[in-house]
Amino acid sequence: MADVLIIGAGPVGLFMAALLLQDGVEVQVLEQRTVPEAHSRAIGIHPPALAALARTGVAEAVVAEGVQIRRGVALAGGKTLAEMSFAGVSDRFPFVLSLPQGRTAAMLERRVNELDAGAVHRGVRVTRISDDGGCLTAEAASPGGEPQRGELHYAAPLVIAADGVRSAARAQRGVPLRAKDYPDSYFMGDFADATGFGPDAALFLAGAGIVESFPLPGKRRRWVARLGRDELAAVRQGGDALWLMDCVRARTGLEIDPGSNSMLSSFGVRTRLARRMVAGRTALIGDAAHEVSPIGGQGMNLGLLDAAALAPIVTAAVRGQDVAARLRTFERDRMRAAVKAVRQAEINMALGRPLADSLLAVRNQAIGGVAAVPAVNAWIARRFTMH
Repeated sequence: MADVLIIGAGPVGLFMAALLLQDGVEVQVLEQRTVPEAHSRAIGIHPPALAALARTGVAEAVVAEGVQIRRGVALAGGKTLAEMSFAGVSDRFPFVLSLPQGRTAAMLERRVNELDAGAVHRGVRVTRISDDGGCLTAEAASPGGEPQRGELHYAAPLVIAADGVRSAARAQRGVPLRAKDYPDSYFMGDFADATGFGPDAALFLAGAGIVESFPLPGKRRRWVARLGRDELAAVRQGGDALWLMDCVRARTGLEIDPGSNSMLSSFGVRTRLARRMVAGRTALIGDAAHEVSPIGGQGMNLGLLDAAALAPIVTAAVRGQDVAARLRTFERDRMRAAVKAVRQAEINMALGRPLADSLLAVRNQAIGGVAAVPAVNAWIARRFTMH
């Protein structure tokens, strides 16, 4: 028995746990993975999320390990079209931090263990959530239902589902989704950085599709290429580091070392928005509530901000306060934030799609013209960083 059950020990669930434990709320975190996930597409932490992480004392360590992206550069044909500075988006964190999601989660789990070494339960797969009117009970088993573990029962008056896009808790509570699939596909990989861009992000606006490049810790760089239909078929048949190297060279003129590759991943794009984030005494946060295109790095950040907004409401509920009105406000505001993030991701994708040469020149000229207006440039920087 605990005050709150949190389902999912990704960065969002762990952040929620740390916030609640700091307020004296007893939590149990249930995670079906026996070990943390090794790879993730998510690397960007925006200033509002960094400010939220600071509430648990984790931000300093995260910033120390990550790369501070203070500027983005858009290029075409070897020439710089536009530059965007993040200097004005935050007094405390005037940058987007690049750090693999796994490292963020590891630091959050360490903080949770400092607060309560017995809070996180790994190897626990929730199979059913029942409600007796005063308490929610999660029935669980180890992955695969190993008989030696048997059936487990965890109970609490409140459940917070942070168990990702295939949320079992969301399905158990019968919350429907609004779903949209996009025609866009991408192929990405991490390589040693020999570009000279340093901590800058670089966007290459090529007619065949955008190539995005972001710095990573350890003098590495991530490359993300938008794929055409034929290219997607080629990647599915055997895309590798050499294929991505050739693609980057053709669109940017730059060389990357395929032998230094440490991760490859192809992915399509979709959005999934829950019809509601509060169902009785269960709240959905993070990808369990809203899956947003990875273009623009909004997903994990949305989840962290969900947790930051929900934590004080949960603490008040545990202390016996009436929080019904606050929960309605939370749901309304966070669902609006998710819709805004979806729209921003759609804009980002549209700007990177393949174009004929005549249209490409018009688009690139327009981007250069817009970026040359300081007020507009600053406004776009704030939108991109989730302000």
